[in-house]
Amino acid sequence: MEPANKSEISPNRFLLMGIPGLEHLHVWIGIPFCSMYVVAVVGNVTILAVVRAERSLQEPMFLFLCMLSVTDLVLSTSTLPRMLCLFWLGAHHIAFEACLAQMFFIHSFAAMESGFFLAMAIDRYVAICDPLHHATVLTHNRIAKMGAAVLVRGVAFFSPHPILLKQLPYCRTRIIAHTYCEFMAVVKLACVDIGATKRYSLSVAFMIGSCDCFFIAFSYALILRAVFRLPSREARLKALGTCGSHVCVILVFYSTAGFTFLTHRFGHNVAPQVHIFIANMYLVVPPFLNPIVYGIKTKKIREHVLSSLRVKLS
Repeated sequence: MEPANKSEISPNRFLLMGIPGLEHLHVWIGIPFCSMYVVAVVGNVTILAVVRAERSLQEPMFLFLCMLSVTDLVLSTSTLPRMLCLFWLGAHHIAFEACLAQMFFIHSFAAMESGFFLAMAIDRYVAICDPLHHATVLTHNRIAKMGAAVLVRGVAFFSPHPILLKQLPYCRTRIIAHTYCEFMAVVKLACVDIGATKRYSLSVAFMIGSCDCFFIAFSYALILRAVFRLPSREARLKALGTCGSHVCVILVFYSTAGFTFLTHRFGHNVAPQVHIFIANMYLVVPPFLNPIVYGIKTKKIREHVLSSLRVKLS
């Protein structure tokens, strides 16, 4: 059933519309999303299990990768199961408190994803540009502090979002034109001036995203400079291949997140289907790609997974 009548909506819940204009394709759209979610869960759980089981992998790069994997699991699980229920079961209703909780997890863990991309870029910079001091610079204590800082930043900056929304009156329609409870999609339903609230949200997103992007780009620029100074052509190609795949994942995340941000600010003529589809991409694609690019393509993890499979099959 397609939600349309606001008089049918209880005051303590919202209705998620899905992708406007593409309701007849929801069943088919859900198939690739479900496939990516399964790969994301299996891949990230595998990385966590392998790093925990293999002591030789408990070094900075893989510890940061574990933090990224946990973030990916929370980010995708807070979005995909609910979205698939909408696509396949027509479960449009969502409780107000559940909507606020989903919003907090999505936005705070998206910020953490960005922070861990930066932490991993710093790790690669130290490993390539100053390999002799890598172990002394990135000790387990410092890695834990960096992880805690990323966690605290995500929670601190996005905790006000659900608090602000809980205090707003909603005298308009309760239909959210989206597949999940995005802050900007929900705040538009309030019947008071939301200018200051929107500016706060966009400012926080811009500040976190632009700062992380700048330092990631700076780190990889220094890495590239160091790579091109390597004497061996084979070593240069190997380093470029590794960095290139990392940069591709980062670009997917920031380009889709950036498009979503700019659409809220300037893209009044962007079709809602395009905006919502891309807004889903930055929450779904990175958790799907990260285990492949950072995990399976990493020789140590790949060898450990293959050896474990051989033991089980023999």
